[in-house]
Amino acid sequence: MNAVAPGYIETPMTAVLDEKVSAAMLANIPLSRRGTDLDVAQAVKFLASDAASYITGHVLDVNGGMFMG
Repeated sequence: MNAVAPGYIETPMTAVLDEKVSAAMLANIPLSRRGTDLDVAQAVKFLASDAASYITGHVLDVNGGMFMG
């Protein structure tokens, strides 16, 4: 079994964040942008495809390089 762990993704939940909070989070993302639903969907599509048939027990971080501790 594999899993996808999304980071700071553009969603209705993150759209209501205060601009200061949003800017602080973006400052910690090396790719300098929020992720999109398409970013997450493409990761899921990859893990569900034959291209990932030999990958097991992995958590795929979809976070633009931001790691939350």
